[in-house]
Amino acid sequence: MTDATDATDAIDPVTLEVLRNQLESVAEEMGQTLIRGAYSPNIKERRDCSTALFDAEGRMIAQAEHIPVHLGAMPAAVDAVRDCEPEPGDVFVLNDLSLIHISDG
Repeated sequence: MTDATDATDAIDPVTLEVLRNQLESVAEEMGQTLIRGAYSPNIKERRDCSTALFDAEGRMIAQAEHIPVHLGAMPAAVDAVRDCEPEPGDVFVLNDLSLIHISDG
């Protein structure tokens, strides 16, 4: 068995589903906070944004249901942050404009 299998087997299905829903709720709330605080019409009106949570290994563990096309670039951004050797307890918030909507910065 792999470590991932062992970890999954250790959590009962109900607890796993409750945890999954809670993490998705956090990602959704992150998106709603971003949208409420945005000045850019691309974000505020079109909801042209994405939010997600990643674990310490850089794996996406939850995402909000906004525009998922952005999620493809997120792992590379998270890997770049992980290369900076974060300390335990560090939290990172990333905004990658990718030269698409300069006014969103």
